[in-house]
Parts: sequence; C-alpha cells; structure tokens
Amino acid sequence: MELVNTHCHCVYSGHGAGSVAEYADAAAAAGLSTLAFTEHFPLSRVFDPDAYLSMTEENVGRYLAEIEAARTAHPQIEFIVGTEMDYLGDLEDRAIDEAALAPFRFRLLSVHFIDGWAFDDPAQRDRWEEPGAPDAIWRRYGELWCTAASDASLPYDAMSHPDLAKKFGYYPSFALAPFYEAMAEAARAGGRMVEVNTSGGYYACAEMFPAPALLSAFCRAGVPCTVGCDSHDPANVARDIERAYRLMYEAGYRSVTVPTATGDRRSITIE
Repeated sequence: MELVNTHCHCVYSGHGAGSVAEYADAAAAAGLSTLAFTEHFPLSRVFDPDAYLSMTEENVGRYLAEIEAARTAHPQIEFIVGTEMDYLGDLEDRAIDEAALAPFRFRLLSVHFIDGWAFDDPAQRDRWEEPGAPDAIWRRYGELWCTAASDASLPYDAMSHPDLAKKFGYYPSFALAPFYEAMAEAARAGGRMVEVNTSGGYYACAEMFPAPALLSAFCRAGVPCTVGCDSHDPANVARDIERAYRLMYEAGYRSVTVPTATGDRRSITIE
C-alpha cells in the first residue's frame, strides 16, 4: 500500500531539523509515494519574535527552490509545495493576499494560539495548571477551531491535528462527545479535509490526533481524511503511517484522501 505523509517541517522553521534535500532522500529510502512539505507560514514578530515558530519571509524563495530540486532528484515521489498556517482569529496582524499564498498548493490550518497564547508550547504550559483551566481552554479551543473550520472563505484545505488541546494530557471535566460532533459538523460545513497526525503518540497524551471517537465523528460527517506525520526531523518522515491507516479503517474510513502537486485530490484504498 502507498505510504503518504502530508505534513512535515524542516530547518526553515526554527524548531525543525533537516534540509529539504535530506527529507527527500529519507522519503525515497522509506518508499513514500507522496510527501507534502508544509513549512509554517511566516508569522509576524509579535507572535514569533525569535523566528522559532515559523519560516521567515526571506527563506520562502529558498524553500520553494529546494522543493523543485528535490523533484529533479527523486522523480518517483510526488512532492507537494505546502504550508501550515496559524489561525489567529481577531488578532490576525498579517495582510495575507493571494500572491503570498499562490506558491502553496496545499494549505494546512492549525489552531496553535488561543487569544495570543501558544497553548501547546512547553515553555508556556503553566497556565494549564490553573484551577478550572482545562475546561476553559478546551472550550475556547473548540470555539476557535469550529470558527476556522466552518468558514469556507478562508484560503486553506485541511485542518491539522484536530484535538491538539490534549497534547499535554490535560482533559476537560465535561463529556467530549458533543464537542466532537460540533467539530465534525464544522469541518463538513466548511468543506475541509482533516488529518490523522501521527505525532500525538509521542506527546503526553500518547495518542494520535484526533482521538478515535473524534475521527469516527469526522467519518460519519463525510469529512475527507489524510495522513501526516508532522515530522520535524527527516528520521520521522514515515513514522507510524501504517498505524494511522489502521486507525482510519477502525473509524470507518475505507480510503485516504491525498492532495496532489497540482492542487487536486486523489484517494488510495485502505487495505
């Protein structure tokens, strides 16, 4: 069965490792048929003062050129020029026009910030320990996620790591089933794709994103699903892809939706 990874980060994000070329070589060695490079779209200095969270504008041209070189070096692999964008809600301070987005044929959208706070940053996790914090954080995360997912006017294709709020292993006191149904309906309404993100198994939550019950809700709602490793090192370019396929199958999916280099989609059957 084909192995695809539609989410990875290299050295062009301050918290990533490995060059585009090293990723391409690792993908070839692992037998991947598709690899989407999804470097973090540039944030302003307000949100990323140390250029640690996102790619700088100065490196965008180099990033694009190196992906083209990877295609020449490994013609058997479909490399997709993508990006991961941050949903900032009312705090958005960038003027993002179509010209800036045009090079990116696959666009992930992530909720990493809650009202300006990077809730999944280990250096800022103390707020999770405050009394009643998990309930409040999960509720606000859900509001932002559903707003982003349901807005079909926003220029992106897929929602990444849908239940990222569980990263540190903090959960709300309320039942998550209605929460999951709301997320699934939001993704359906916005015509979005979601991903099974294999990186969750290596955080405190010890579970891929999304949780099996949330993935089942997406499946029932008819939301297409792809697979991304969220690799931040070439060594993890193919980590747990087949496990992700099994998780999708158990949730009711019978195919994986795969973006293409031209901006279209195709599917592969889960065997």
